[in-house]
Amino acid sequence: MEEQNHIVAYIDAANLHKGISSLGWKMDYARFRVFLSEKYGVGRAYMFIGLIPKYKDLYTELQEDGYTLVFKEVTYDGNGKPKGNCDADLVTQAMRDVYEGDASQVVLVTGDGDYASLVKFLIEKKRMRVILSPSLEKNCSVLLKRTNAPITYLNDKRKVLQKSK
Repeated sequence: MEEQNHIVAYIDAANLHKGISSLGWKMDYARFRVFLSEKYGVGRAYMFIGLIPKYKDLYTELQEDGYTLVFKEVTYDGNGKPKGNCDADLVTQAMRDVYEGDASQVVLVTGDGDYASLVKFLIEKKRMRVILSPSLEKNCSVLLKRTNAPITYLNDKRKVLQKSK
């Protein structure tokens, strides 16, 4: 059996949050961290997230829940909406971890087709475990689906992962 700490999750935080919010529920991030560990054997869970000072309490909570946060400086569009595109940082970290032997298997949390080339690489290297998509099947990128990587739709796990009201 593989050591748990070599199964690594890479989470696109904005994609996860927006996807779950669009489905009308809120993620319990502590439960999600336990789910990653128990269901997929995830040791380290990187969460790539934009750094906005007013959310410092959220960042502390996520770290206490067991996530390793990787911050991206945000910029703001003309309407004042924050943009912290973490895609390149996530891909770079995953590639580095696979190359250096720090990730024997990868759990990727996104529904974004921008990660399709990473998924193809991970499949080729026999390191792709599963994609956890926060989108419904119909909204998950066709580019991810075409990789033939296993995809689990988080809405199907809503009863386990939803924040209690």
